[in-house]
Amino acid sequence: MKAVVLAAGEGKRMRPLTFTRPKFMIPLAGKPILEHVIDNLREAGVTEIVLVVKYMKEMVEEYFGDGSNFGVSIEYVEQGEKYGTAAAFAAAKDLVREEFLGIAGDIVTETSAIKKLLAEKNGRVRVGLKKVENPEKYGVAKLEGGKITELVEKPGKPESNLANTSIYVFGEGVMDLIAGVKESERGEYEVTDVIKDLIPKGEVYGVELTEYWMDIGMPWQFLDASEHLIEKMPERCEGVVEDSTIKGKVIIEEGARVFNSFIEGPTYIGKNTVVGPFVYIRKSTSIGDNCNLSSGTTVKNSILMNNVNAKHLTYIGDSIVGEKCNFGAGTQIANYKFDASTVRMRINEKKYDTEKKKFGVLVGDDTKTGVLACTMPGTSIGFGCWIGAGVVLHKNVPSNTKVFVKQELEYVENGD
Repeated sequence: MKAVVLAAGEGKRMRPLTFTRPKFMIPLAGKPILEHVIDNLREAGVTEIVLVVKYMKEMVEEYFGDGSNFGVSIEYVEQGEKYGTAAAFAAAKDLVREEFLGIAGDIVTETSAIKKLLAEKNGRVRVGLKKVENPEKYGVAKLEGGKITELVEKPGKPESNLANTSIYVFGEGVMDLIAGVKESERGEYEVTDVIKDLIPKGEVYGVELTEYWMDIGMPWQFLDASEHLIEKMPERCEGVVEDSTIKGKVIIEEGARVFNSFIEGPTYIGKNTVVGPFVYIRKSTSIGDNCNLSSGTTVKNSILMNNVNAKHLTYIGDSIVGEKCNFGAGTQIANYKFDASTVRMRINEKKYDTEKKKFGVLVGDDTKTGVLACTMPGTSIGFGCWIGAGVVLHKNVPSNTKVFVKQELEYVENGD
């Protein structure tokens, strides 16, 4: 069986991170999200993969190549001008004629979940389903005797708590139906329309999954997925630890050095990264390659990509930081509101509730802060920005922008 993995979109809600990379190439626990998906497929026995690409496709193709370095065989197809999941799957029509597994390239789950879906042999379509606490945010399925009897997208009053995980097995002939689907009211071509047409015929079965599952749609979900992935990794230390305290599971890659510091797991530290002296890394943190943290810096529940420098009393909490960022002395990332309410974040001119009491900042690549700069909870800074010394940032900053504070100083001679 082949797998068709959807990795064509930009991920606009992940900007500014996706201005410089596709969403699927954002790293979690030292690997792009898409690599975690491919690892799960390989471990489940699916080694022939078709990647549907488009946005910054060269970055995906250069990283994965023909798949041989990852134990799989990869073919690429480009999604055309049509939008939607059906249009994406249909792009692979010439490479997939029989039964195939379909999955989005930004889903974090377990190998065993994919194995369960492959083991189900009933039905022309098999859909992975997961019980969730907020079904109104998902496509929701009603299940009777293993068959899906109804599939409703984001219902106002859900009659079930079984969410569609967007992990499918499509039987022979279904690809032709997908390729022939009509445009929806939203202006997209949606694979769920094909599934809904097959439900009355009793040809759609659901497979309940108990494993971890997250379809990453919002920036703050990266932090939850990162914590899960680090926790499931085997603990190892291939770097050097000197005069430091390590508590819990910590993964330290080759060439990394930790000295005179305190590290709480689960934490991931990438290759050739230097931590110390006097650094406090709190749990659920992922630090990329070639980073440098020192001199009283604290990082908590955050993702720092490659080549990040944070020295001299910097605090980074509950944040995601792009590559090659530099934090000036005393930079403070605020992550908690005075009124203790959940943090709201403006994304593409729309405000979202993160549903988190603590969330800091989203920082694009190549951004620098000056000494004593500060950002308020839920802000976003684009790539290539300068945040000047003493700036207190209350709102989002577009890419390639410099922000400085104006001071009015008064000099008074002694005795006046």
